[in-house]
Amino acid sequence: MSDPLAGFLAALDLTDTGARTREDIFTGPSQWMPGGRVFGGQVLAQALVAATRTVPEDRRVHSMHGYFLRPGDVEQPITFSVDRIHDGRSFSTRRTQCYQSGEPILSMIASFQDADPGLEHSVTMPEGLPDPESLPSTADVLGGSEHPVAKFWSTQRAFDIRHVQHPVYFPGDGERSPRQAVWMKAFGRLPDDLNLHRAALAYASDYSILEPIMRAHGVAWGTPGLKAASLDHAMWWHRDGRVDEWVLYEQESPVALGGRGLSFGRIFSRDGTLLATVAQEGMVRVPTV
Repeated sequence: MSDPLAGFLAALDLTDTGARTREDIFTGPSQWMPGGRVFGGQVLAQALVAATRTVPEDRRVHSMHGYFLRPGDVEQPITFSVDRIHDGRSFSTRRTQCYQSGEPILSMIASFQDADPGLEHSVTMPEGLPDPESLPSTADVLGGSEHPVAKFWSTQRAFDIRHVQHPVYFPGDGERSPRQAVWMKAFGRLPDDLNLHRAALAYASDYSILEPIMRAHGVAWGTPGLKAASLDHAMWWHRDGRVDEWVLYEQESPVALGGRGLSFGRIFSRDGTLLATVAQEGMVRVPTV
């Protein structure tokens, strides 16, 4: 893909097949990935786009819970079936099932709400962090590597990812800690569609959420024999924000055991506004000596 951002937008531009059962049916492409597995953030964002297509325009997603059931195949398109579970006076609930070859690869439920007044408070963004412009990009860190995954991450992702701490790409990088923060934004201007920006935030939220688990144990993406995969993903959107402007993703892992680890994340706009909260459990396995 010569233009990663165009490929990202094409993946989220789902086709309404016109087919109807009890559910709304959409299809979408799979983006190429090294290793042949569909990126989890891609199918999450597509499932959300499909659900959004079936709710009134003035209702925005405020929460989503998804389970990754099977690895997706980048050589196949994905079918999305949306069940209109409930439409109330203020809330709408949708379930999206994502299929390849007739088998579900992701099951997601999402809730949408009208804009309503109410009590407001939120945590504040961490202070004293370096500006994203002062940090090396993924291309700066990985540009000299000939490994196919490193080359893909440094040139073919739609988002600029910049670690506040030393990134955990190679074994031995950085100190051990279950916490990290990354700056991220799209590599170009996105359409002025706030629903698209919420879906894009879901997409990008899956890039680095398992890294605090790995960082706590000195494990890197380049650790021989590492097996890592998302198991489930939950997200709550609090306010609108643009993903083509820098956002800070603060992450922490409170626990890991049994080959699984849990990470939480908060996403802030550059001015300190809390945009979203994320939680994910993932499989993280390393060979034992």
